[in-house]
Amino acid sequence: MPHHKTSLERPHALVNRRQFIRAAGLAGAGAALAGPFISPTRAAANEKLNIAVIGVAGRGGENLKEVAALENIVALCDVDSTRLAGAAQKFPAAKTYSDFRRLIDQKDIDAILVATPDHTHAVATAAALASGRHVYCEKPLTHTVSEARIITDLARKTGLVTQIGTQIHAGNNYRRVVELVQSGAIGTVREVHVWAGAVYGGHDAPKERPPVPKELDWDLWLGPVKEHPYHPDFCHFKWRNWWHFGGGSLADFGCHFMDLPFWALGLKYPTSVEPVSGPPVHPESTPPWLIVRYEFPERKNGSIKVPLPALKLTWYHGGRKPENILPEEFLKKWGGGVLFVGENGMLISDYGKHALLPEEKFKEFQRPKEFIPNSIGHHKEWTQAIKSGGKTTCPFEYSGPLTEAALLGNVAYRVGKKLEWDAKALRATNCPEAEQLVQHHYRAGWRI
Repeated sequence: MPHHKTSLERPHALVNRRQFIRAAGLAGAGAALAGPFISPTRAAANEKLNIAVIGVAGRGGENLKEVAALENIVALCDVDSTRLAGAAQKFPAAKTYSDFRRLIDQKDIDAILVATPDHTHAVATAAALASGRHVYCEKPLTHTVSEARIITDLARKTGLVTQIGTQIHAGNNYRRVVELVQSGAIGTVREVHVWAGAVYGGHDAPKERPPVPKELDWDLWLGPVKEHPYHPDFCHFKWRNWWHFGGGSLADFGCHFMDLPFWALGLKYPTSVEPVSGPPVHPESTPPWLIVRYEFPERKNGSIKVPLPALKLTWYHGGRKPENILPEEFLKKWGGGVLFVGENGMLISDYGKHALLPEEKFKEFQRPKEFIPNSIGHHKEWTQAIKSGGKTTCPFEYSGPLTEAALLGNVAYRVGKKLEWDAKALRATNCPEAEQLVQHHYRAGWRI
């Protein structure tokens, strides 16, 4: 990725948010990251931040609406000129760009929201962090496991305020579920089942080669990934069907639904990932259904009252559910969800509701006193933390490992064997062929 130099002045100890606290080279980042690192900026609590948004339609449009209600929108970027023009009409004072690398050079930006397709998350996020901007990035954090680790490490080294777009995390329902699990309502949990109803993939790639629409810069849309012919089935939401750009249902919804057990049970890196069942692997398209099993090691419980022994987590999507544990008729009420299996009962939850099982046993159950404060809003957590120097609930330190786990499920499925995972070394010790899928591969002119 090209390096764009910026002239910086060394400020006083306490400064206006438009000034930088210090400028220093980012040494030992562990990545071939070009450009200087600028330490975090902070705004006064009553002063609005200047926000840039990369990717302004789809999820990007929803994110844009959320942050625009809180702060100033000063820059917009999209590779589709029609979509960009639509957003620019709503924010006429914002500067517009087709290439996010040009946006990075705009000096009055405090924070950047990245809502591009998965395959460009990492390069845009890395560039934003390296330029000293706080970052909100849609989920999954990256397209590959290696990118997730690089971005997680970079965020930690820069000290910037980060948040991943797992908006459900801010809901009250998840908080009440975490309280129940951590207070021991169902006892020690050694087994979790997670499922999503979403169906992506299962397609053969189109053979025809229509011309690229004049409003779309296909080269910029591809960004760092290897050259690929244009077809409308490859972009604008449909990219989730293809390995080249996304990771199907597991990548899209894994960070939402696995977020709950990760939070409640202090999960981080799995020790193994195994494909249980799925359709034959397609070289280009993601699986319309899949079952994958993860094993996590024993964890220190800290403030959590229950023990945290080794745990098995099974993921399902495309209509598959844990029907060997709960009746199919009952599970129909839960389109997507999480089932905690404890020694004293079970707890089932989706985005907005939850229940202790068996219901008769917990009829007189007294809920624990709430100890997790309700969120001020997922996007507001991010902007408020930037102003106060505080923290968000889903920083990259937390959401990077969550993303890695989701993406590893796809890796295990594609190589067709159980991965014995060495998280520290970022490799499957028993499966050298997995390395090709764990690592990112960029075309000439791009790097992270």
